[in-house]
Amino acid sequence: MLHLRLIVPTDLRDRVLQALDASVGATHVIILPDSAVRPEGDVVLCDVAREAADELLGALRAIGLAERGAINVEEVALTISAAADRAEEEAPGEGADALVWESVSEITHEESTLTAVYLAFLTVATMLAACGAVLDSAILVVGAMAVGPEFGPLAGLCVALVQRRGRPVLRSLNALVVGFAVAMVLTVGFCFLMDQWGLFTKEMFEAGRPNTSFIWKPDATSFVVALLAGVAGLLSLTSAKAGALVGVAISVTTVPAAANAAAAVAYGDFAQGRGSAVQLLLNMLGIVIAGVATLVVQNVAWKAVRARG
Repeated sequence: MLHLRLIVPTDLRDRVLQALDASVGATHVIILPDSAVRPEGDVVLCDVAREAADELLGALRAIGLAERGAINVEEVALTISAAADRAEEEAPGEGADALVWESVSEITHEESTLTAVYLAFLTVATMLAACGAVLDSAILVVGAMAVGPEFGPLAGLCVALVQRRGRPVLRSLNALVVGFAVAMVLTVGFCFLMDQWGLFTKEMFEAGRPNTSFIWKPDATSFVVALLAGVAGLLSLTSAKAGALVGVAISVTTVPAAANAAAAVAYGDFAQGRGSAVQLLLNMLGIVIAGVATLVVQNVAWKAVRARG
């Protein structure tokens, strides 16, 4: 279930209540007249089955509530109520399969914005991956993959492409391009520093490194893994199963490829640099293609479920 807190201008009250009455998944409706101060209006509280949320939120937006009032949505961890059970039974489909576009858009908007924290995480992850690559440590590489925040803007790009919204596309591309550029430049400097301290050497970098050589040797499997990661990642976002994102993060070699490319520049090994760049692009392309396809299929399937319901 989702919990909605609505600030409703007085002249919109009847239309909002009609929208709630028309939603088979809405229940536990509470009205607090004239309780809101800024903006002024009533406060309306209700719960709605996740599978009915997207349609209800769309109806509330159509009324103009987002512009003149407010729509606050929260996940409900536990609801013990016969009325809630009936609402979930009457709503079409299953909650785990429900596609709530407002929620997906909000999550990806936050995760795909270029911020200082995003740059810091991506830079630290890239430097950590550089340590793993040069030292041939799979553990360090996996750790770097888990830390990297790059799936956020990749998912944001998928959502924006499906919704055909230009500004979010540019925001996500900006986070990816600027983020990786800054992280890789700083990682080149990091490699120089580690070399000066005697912790990295050119001989270490140019050795066989059997545990991490896959980073700069892309093949068809790399693209297939990226496709599968894109499917899993978008499914985890749309179904609110965020825990699966950790598995997605450690399944693709975006950050390690960027790190190895930076180390290759530092040591003048342009063959490894090219291979790493190809690996990076293949992974990002695979995630975006699979992510867009996943959202399209989910959207079509969910519309069919709602039509039958």
